[in-house]
This record gives sequence, C-alpha cells and structure tokens, in this order.
Amino acid sequence: MSKNNQLRDVYDAIADPTRRQLIRLLAEAEEIPLHELTVQLQMGRTAVSKHLTILKEAGLVLDRKVGRETRFRLNASPLREIQDWVAFYCKFWSTNRLRLNQLLEEEEE
Repeated sequence: MSKNNQLRDVYDAIADPTRRQLIRLLAEAEEIPLHELTVQLQMGRTAVSKHLTILKEAGLVLDRKVGRETRFRLNASPLREIQDWVAFYCKFWSTNRLRLNQLLEEEEE
C-alpha cells in the first residue's frame, strides 16, 4: 500500500504499546493466524482485531484468508518513514554530543 493510500498515520498506528507488540510478533514470524495472536497477547479476539485493523489502515499489516482462518503478516515498508524521521534526530544528537564533549574537554584544560 502506498503512502498516499494509507487511511491512518503510521505514527498513530505505532503509538499504542499493544500494536507495537503485535508488530514485534509479526516481525518474528512469517504469518500468524488471529487465534494465535490472541493467545500470545492474552486478549480477546475483538480487541486484537481492532488493533490489527488500525495497523492494516496504516499499511503495516497484510492479511489473507486460508479456509476459515485469517493469517496476518507484517509489511514493514511504512516503518521507513519513522526510521528516516529518527535518523534525522540521531544526527542532531550526535552533533550536540560532540559539542558537549568538546566543551567538557575545554573546561578540563
């Protein structure tokens, strides 16, 4: 799903700790059926489904039917937006950390 077709902001989708845990579970497996996710999260089917819907709207989760079962898998592509955003601030903190180190060294001399 392209960025323009996303129904929900990726940042909003990962803001909830349960959804981040779902992303981790999906990243560790190729596909996981809904019933297995409910067991691992110790949550009801409806609650897990609501979280999965939000992740799907952000393009982070794909699903497919296999008989009566729905299986979910991670689509990590939308996470690149977050990675790029964090990378910008990593540069910012690296630069400031260097300045702080220089300042501390000057004070020691």
